[in-house]
Amino acid sequence: MADDDQRLADAQREHWQSTYGAHPEMYGAEPSAPAVHAAEVFRAAGAGEVLELGAGHGRDALYFARQGFAVRATDFSAAGLEQLRTAARRQDVAARITTQVHDVRTPLPLPDASVDAVFAHMLLCMALSTEEIRSAVAEVRRVLRPGGTFVYTVRHTGDAHYGAGVAHGDDIYEHGGFAVHFFPRHLVDLLADGWQLDEVHAFAEGALPRRLWRVTQTLPRVTHTLPGVTRTLP
Repeated sequence: MADDDQRLADAQREHWQSTYGAHPEMYGAEPSAPAVHAAEVFRAAGAGEVLELGAGHGRDALYFARQGFAVRATDFSAAGLEQLRTAARRQDVAARITTQVHDVRTPLPLPDASVDAVFAHMLLCMALSTEEIRSAVAEVRRVLRPGGTFVYTVRHTGDAHYGAGVAHGDDIYEHGGFAVHFFPRHLVDLLADGWQLDEVHAFAEGALPRRLWRVTQTLPRVTHTLPGVTRTLP
């Protein structure tokens, strides 16, 4: 990681940590609309285990647990995850949730093909370079079981804040201390290479409003039919 990228990453980690400390449950207790949609998709696919990247204080992880999924929630903010664990005990779903402090810039601490589904609400559009985003999605692919589903959301270049604020390069702009990597459409296609791209759904969220895409993609099932020959099934 370049020095400038490392400084930005460190500053963002400190900013999120202090923000969660100053504003407990800052996004409220209700799940996000993408999480509600993802739970339906995961259930239809027969998923039992969900990995959430960038879980924050846990409103979506808690929702997945209430829906009966086993949830592994990761975030680089220990303060956010502590709030998640407290809420899980209060809602009597602690037995279905495990948490781990993890920076998405590093490999996931999970074995290959070990989870059924992955969810990430606005995690990939944090202060990550394009290469870091590609590496993160490669890690998602590694830990998903064949046929597993990945649902993620990102702010895109049609957002009102794109091109404004402090520019950090690579389509990253900072507003109010929060740095965002705004996605061009071709980046979605790049991240779906080798996957089945099921949906790219445009939606708005918040008061600005923020403009986002909700992306659903599935890891193909691969079966060996002849020595040295593979056949990919949807």
